[in-house]
Formats: sequence, structure tokens, C-alpha cells
Amino acid sequence: MNLLFVTHNAHKAREIQSIVPDNLHIQTLDDVGITTEIPETALTLEANAHMKMKFVADLLNVNCFADDTGLEIEALKGEPGVFSARYAGEQRSSTDNIAKVLNNLKQHTNRKARFRTVISLWWKGETYQFEGSVEGEIVTDEIGTEGFGYDPIFKPIGSTLTFAEMTLEQKNQWSHRARAMEKLIDFLFLEMKNT
Repeated sequence: MNLLFVTHNAHKAREIQSIVPDNLHIQTLDDVGITTEIPETALTLEANAHMKMKFVADLLNVNCFADDTGLEIEALKGEPGVFSARYAGEQRSSTDNIAKVLNNLKQHTNRKARFRTVISLWWKGETYQFEGSVEGEIVTDEIGTEGFGYDPIFKPIGSTLTFAEMTLEQKNQWSHRARAMEKLIDFLFLEMKNT
């Protein structure tokens, strides 16, 4: 079965494909020929995920899902949050975003943070939402070369590694996105079992 993931981000798609059952094939916007940027103008992760999902559901009339993820840092009052991808500007540069976070945290000893993912699913004409989160801390310097986004500066509680030091399999054991996806997969499994 194919399920359309409303993203152009190949890293995200690869993460998700690695945790779904083999009989579920994740397609991206690029796979179905959609090259436009989908609007993300809402002020919450929930609303952004819904906005992206509904845009594509209305356009293509297919089952699909979208996610929105935010890094929420306690000392920065929840920033960058919903603006995580464009924290340092519309260029959406991970390097610039990380530099801004580390600079803004220079005067803070509290490094507590969490990653939160909200997935919005369009399934047979109905909308469903699933959430996953992971608590952790922001390290003082970038460590590791794997992953993407803020992975080099986020270390989950209980781990000695940042996300960027982990293999994809290791990251999926901790990841906010994997936790949200597990809820989505459980839902789809029940839906397919009952049809």
C-alpha cells in the first residue's frame, strides 16, 4: 500500500520508511510530481500539520499525512518551536538555526529541551492527529554528522549521544517522529485489519 507523506524532505521520508511495515510504501511530494512549497503559516504544530495535509488531500483526493516538528527549549520560553525550520530566517538553513540556538543559550545554564512531532492524517475522508515527543538537552557544541536539522546539538535524556551521533536505527529508538509514527502505524494496522 502507498501512503503519501506531505514533504519534500528525503531525510524525513527515509526515517519514516525505516520504521513502517514492509507492505507500506511511503511516497513523497516529489514522487507524485508536486514541486510547490506547501503553506506553513499557522502558529502551532497541530495547525501546521493539518494545513499541509489538507492542502494535498484537497488537491489529490488521496490518503496522506503531514507532520510538523518543533524543538522547544525551556530557557528560551519554548523557542524555536513552530518556527524551528526557519528560526534564523526564511532560507531554512540548519547551520544558521543551530548557530542562533547556541548563541541564544550562551547566558543560560538550563539546557532542557524537547522535540515534539505532530502528525496529521487524512484517511478515508476523516482527519486524525498523533503526537510524539522526546525530552533532552542542548549540548554546547555540535557533535556528530548523521541526521539533519538540530540533531547535532540535541541529546535525549538517558543517552550519551546526540541524535547526529546515532545510526538511523538508534535514533528511531528515541525519536519524537518515530513515537508519533508508531501511533499512526497502530491506527493504520487496525484500519486495514477491519476492512
